[in-house]
Amino acid sequence: MGLLDRKTALITGGSRGIGAAIVKRYIAEGAKVAFTYHSSSAKSDALVAELSNGDNNIKAYQSDASSYEQAEALVKNVIADFGQIDIVINNAGITRDNLMLRMSEQHWDEVMTTNLKSVFNLTKHIMRPMLKARSGSIINMSSVVGAFGNAGQANYAASKAGIFGFTKSIAKEVGSRGIRCNAIAPGFIATEMTEELDEQTKEAFLNGIPLKRWGEATEVADACVFLGSDLSKYISGQTLSVCGGLNC
Repeated sequence: MGLLDRKTALITGGSRGIGAAIVKRYIAEGAKVAFTYHSSSAKSDALVAELSNGDNNIKAYQSDASSYEQAEALVKNVIADFGQIDIVINNAGITRDNLMLRMSEQHWDEVMTTNLKSVFNLTKHIMRPMLKARSGSIINMSSVVGAFGNAGQANYAASKAGIFGFTKSIAKEVGSRGIRCNAIAPGFIATEMTEELDEQTKEAFLNGIPLKRWGEATEVADACVFLGSDLSKYISGQTLSVCGGLNC
């Protein structure tokens, strides 16, 4: 038996990077998985084809995490297709890096809307089903950058720091109804996003990591399995850093 047998998970931004790693680990642990993609369906279609067992165990949905209305429709559609949602992973996120002097209002708004408002959107719409079930695990993807900041990422750091407070507040609001809410704060993980960094920046980051290596997306996925499973049933309102000691 897997750690997530008989559980259904909804994962935003699940077609690539950390999101895709979470989807794969959840399927491997026995969960049924609904995941979202924003635009192109090529990667999500390939992921479904790779992981489908022919028993309605996985489905991809095109949905904009920053849209309140689309989040509402998404929850309704997933419940109609799967019958329940036990775990929500708010993983969708973007970067629009620049020094504050050069950062546009548009790039500030895009990051705050996609990274932070999206967490509100999906959490808002999953509340009633989870309250009715008197159970559920909400996992919000933050970042160590939200804890200590980073030059050129004021928008990203602010959005990820906001997730810390949001997570604690939700945990206090709904804990009495059996719903847990936690955050994960990855450090520097080897993904398509980090590949965009220049070599000098990569080396500087690497030198600051006590374990002296980049993290793997699968290691973040492992933390999501823990927080989604009954292994963490007495853990709520916490942030688990997956950062190789960077935030110690």
